[in-house]
Amino acid sequence: MRGHIILSHGSDSGPDATKVSALAALAGSLGWTTVRPDYREDDALGHAGCVEPRLARLARAIADSRAPPILVGSSMGAFVSGLASLQVPVAGVFLLALPARIPGYARAFDLARGVPAFMIHGYADDVCPVDEAFAFARSHAIPMLLVEDDHRLGNAMAGIETTFRRFLEGLA
Repeated sequence: MRGHIILSHGSDSGPDATKVSALAALAGSLGWTTVRPDYREDDALGHAGCVEPRLARLARAIADSRAPPILVGSSMGAFVSGLASLQVPVAGVFLLALPARIPGYARAFDLARGVPAFMIHGYADDVCPVDEAFAFARSHAIPMLLVEDDHRLGNAMAGIETTFRRFLEGLA
């Protein structure tokens, strides 16, 4: 096995969501182990209220890893993946449809310096403003792919999978 990947779904979603399921299948085919925590119970607390419980659940999943894992997150899953990288060592972070801030939550998004990272965001994202995600990527020198898609990134899955494969190959 190459390593371990923890894939975190977005709000109003679940561990069987399209993006995290497709990326987990791809990672598995390349020899990585994966886990997809179920945050649905946490999400019932609302956007701001779910962040800390999600972080705690993700921290438990990271603690169960033999070595620092790669964190993959979509939307709220991306937000907590970045914050988790500030607390414990991780091998990389792959972010989709990143919210740079969560209304009502005190902290803005952040990411540990020096952690390999990549971000994908849709130009037409009506949930997480692209300008905020771009500003974060730019200020932290994180490679970013902007795609013609909305928040769900459903039309960009082929390109996301190709980019994710390259990201994993670069870490292997």
